[in-house]
Order: sequence, then structure tokens, then C-alpha cells
Amino acid sequence: MPISFIKTEKQERLYNLASKLADKFNERAAEYDETGEFPLLNIEELINTGYTSLSVPKEYGGKEGLSLYDFVLLQERLAVGDGSTTLSIGWHLGATMDLFDKKRWTEEKRSFYAKEVLQGALYNRAATEPQTGSPTRGGKPQTSARKDGDKWVLSGRKSFTTMSPVLDYFGVIASIEGTDQIGEFLVERSKAGVAIEETWNTISMRGTGSHDLVLTNVELNEDDLVEMVTPEQKAIPNGWLLHIPACYLGIAIAARNYAVKFANEYSPNSLNGPIKAIPNVRRNVGEMEAELLKARHILYAIADKWDRTADRSQLGPELGLAKYIATNSAISVVDKAMRIVGAKSLQKSNPLQRYYRDVRAGLHNPPMDDMTIAKLADQAFKEMEK
Repeated sequence: MPISFIKTEKQERLYNLASKLADKFNERAAEYDETGEFPLLNIEELINTGYTSLSVPKEYGGKEGLSLYDFVLLQERLAVGDGSTTLSIGWHLGATMDLFDKKRWTEEKRSFYAKEVLQGALYNRAATEPQTGSPTRGGKPQTSARKDGDKWVLSGRKSFTTMSPVLDYFGVIASIEGTDQIGEFLVERSKAGVAIEETWNTISMRGTGSHDLVLTNVELNEDDLVEMVTPEQKAIPNGWLLHIPACYLGIAIAARNYAVKFANEYSPNSLNGPIKAIPNVRRNVGEMEAELLKARHILYAIADKWDRTADRSQLGPELGLAKYIATNSAISVVDKAMRIVGAKSLQKSNPLQRYYRDVRAGLHNPPMDDMTIAKLADQAFKEMEK
């Protein structure tokens, strides 16, 4: 493994847990990728070991009180084993962290939710729709919420609902009929009218189970409208989204590890030793290390800054930068790993071809590269106006 960013005994203990899980997940990763099946066994192990409740604060019954730095550290290590599983559980852990960090929802709802998670419940927000695209682009959801007496009635379709095969709760973003308002509704899976349509069939991150959530006249209680989505609320930076770059860097580290091991052991009869002696191989290895060090130092520095900063309102551009650099560096690292291994990296039995497909998905997770660059440009021009 590359340089460690572990700083405390707590982090080392949790990192060891993530390492054990990652090693198990790695043994199953190729099969899950080949079949496209959702990694149920992996999720069960995450629940049974308490990993899925790590981001519940201590004051709500959690045992660890996970910081953003801790979260990034664990997710990066877990992704060395399996990217799909890691990205999936990252949405649940991150959304849970955000919920308590920003004191979203009412105290009663937060307490209820904490108890559910501590008992193994899983949650993810359902915001993206086929017609509106990514919610970060500002499209108004077509999923509707209609008030009927003291009930809410929801109808609509959500796409990219990651981990949908096992989610117990969905945070559904919907337009409130008769108004310009948008709200988040807490929808329990067991409600009548809630269905999952298995639409997820991609070449990358095949095991995330990001199917469509279909809602047909789903009746909810009045207090299931847990939050109004306002421009001010949307403008608050989301540190928890650093789970995304952490995941893709973990995949890149797996590719780096494979390529370095290969270069250290593969000895064609045209050489008097392994290919690590070839200058071009050494250059690619060195460039992989440089990319990983650059991206990881930025990622961990920004996560640490988030944890130490009281007013986080100005950290949005830096969070976007961490994701931008990490994702593109991960793609570069996997490419260099494949150049080292050569044509063998394209064999279906070789994990590098899976890493190659999986890291490409990072380009399509929020925030998008163009939005990050635009925000950095805006920041530069605003500084000149001072």
C-alpha cells in the first residue's frame, strides 16, 4: 500500500476493520462485476460489523463519532477491495453524517432515524430523475407531492437510486403541487406504491444497484415531509461528498498495487530479471506514485480543514477541487497501470479492466468537472474585485 494517512489509534483500529472487509470483498468483486448482481453478502457484513452505523454521532447512540477525515480514510481503504460496494455504502454513511452535522430534519426525526440505523437500516437520497438529470444542475423535480387532508401523496420516478435493492428508507426530493416549493420526504420501503424497477445495466460500477425508484400514489404522514429544499440550504457545502473521490482513489490504489507487483515479478525471457528494471516501466510507476500523492494529500488536507473549520460556507470550491483532482488522477493511475501490464490487462480475468471501467464513473458523480472549474474561476474573479 502507498503512504499511510492514519494519525490516531482510533483511525488505525477502524482502518483495520475496513482492511479486513476490503480483503473479503476483493475475493468476490470479479464475480459480482461479471454477473452484475448486487453484492448482498458484502452489505450484510458491513451491517453486522457495525460499519453502516459509524457516522451516527455519539449523542445519538453511535460508538465512534466519525469525522470527515476518518470517513475518507475508511472509504479509500474499503474501495481497494471493491469500488461498487464502497460507493454504495458511502452514500448511506455520508447522507447520515450530513443529516446530523447540519441538524437537518426535526430532533424527533433525527432520533428515530439514528435508532433505525443502529439496528441496521440503510438510507439514501433519491434526487435524480430521467428528465431533470443531476439535481446539482438545478432542474425542478417532476416527482410530485400532493397534500390530501393530513396526508401527503407522492408519485414519480427517480433514477440512479444507488443501493436500491437493500434500502430501508429513501429521501425523496419532490415538487409540492400548487407551490414553487421543493421538499424532501422520508419514504419507507414497505409503503404501498413503492417499487424498484431494475434498470441498472452499465459497464462500470455494475454492483451499485442504482435502479429506478418508482412511486405510485404513495401515502405518507404529514411529518414525513422532513425538510424544505431552499436555495440557501442547497448552497451549503457538502463535505460528506468527499466519499466519492476517496472511493475512486481506492480503486486507483488497487490498480497501482497490481501493476507494481506485476512489474516486480514478471520476468520475460528477453530480460535477465523482472520488468521493473525497464526505464519506461519505472517512469510509469513513478508517475503513478506522483499522481496518488498529489491527489491524496489534497483530499486529506481538505477533509482535515473541514473538520477544523467552524464556518464552512466558503469551502465549496475546495471540496470540488479535491474531487476533480482525485477522479482525474485515478483515471490516469489506472491507465498507467495498464501500460505497465500490457495486453494482459485487457483480459476479462484481469482486475485492471474492471478498475479501468469503474474509475470512469467518477466523471459522472457530483460535482462535475465543468462546475468545479467554473466555481474556481468565479472565486478568482471575486478576489480581484476586493
